[in-house]
Amino acid sequence: MVSPRTAMILAAGRGERLRPLTDHVPKPLLEVGGKPLIVWHLEKLAAAGFTDVVINHAHLGRQIEDALGDGRRWGLHIHYSVEGEGQALETGGGICKALPLLGDHPFLFISGDVFSDVDYARLELAESDLAQLLLVKNPPHHPQGDFFLHQGRVHMRGEPRLTFSGIGICDPRLFEGCKCVPFRLAPLLRYAMTKGLVGGSHHEGYWLDVGTPERYQQLKARLEHGTGNHA
Repeated sequence: MVSPRTAMILAAGRGERLRPLTDHVPKPLLEVGGKPLIVWHLEKLAAAGFTDVVINHAHLGRQIEDALGDGRRWGLHIHYSVEGEGQALETGGGICKALPLLGDHPFLFISGDVFSDVDYARLELAESDLAQLLLVKNPPHHPQGDFFLHQGRVHMRGEPRLTFSGIGICDPRLFEGCKCVPFRLAPLLRYAMTKGLVGGSHHEGYWLDVGTPERYQQLKARLEHGTGNHA
């Protein structure tokens, strides 16, 4: 098993569903519990022993760099993969463009608009796999789920369904032959599933996709009442 020590936070999304909150502030800098959403990820990564973090950005991305700097205040080295205003490469293309910064070893990836109590230090990738996905119980806004988890393997078909959390580990080999153009990560993962090369686990703790004003307010209320996770 491989435990990654480099992570990528996917932070290039426009945040359309969160407008007008994201018209002048990039989604990762929206504050919850007294600090930007992305800072919660950075603190958890540092606590888990990660040293290098790559952050991609597009919409208002300069604000992210100005707010976070080089990461030294968290004991991290932050590197930025710049996609430019209006040029977001989506999940797959964004990771592909960032590969020179991520190196040749497996890396953790985290969607910048999720919040959870996941312990990043416990996530591992089998050496023979191309990806390891963290799955969660289907939330009300996504009742149909995404994948089927059976004996630690992720499949496209089967019941019961679980939802992909936006958190996982990738081996750079997953992107062999890919070009840095806009494309989603999901088709690559599905193809790897057909080859039996995607593992998974079920996270039963707290997880929220902070994708709408309603869920953003839900998270703020949770943290204001002291039930958030700081680890």
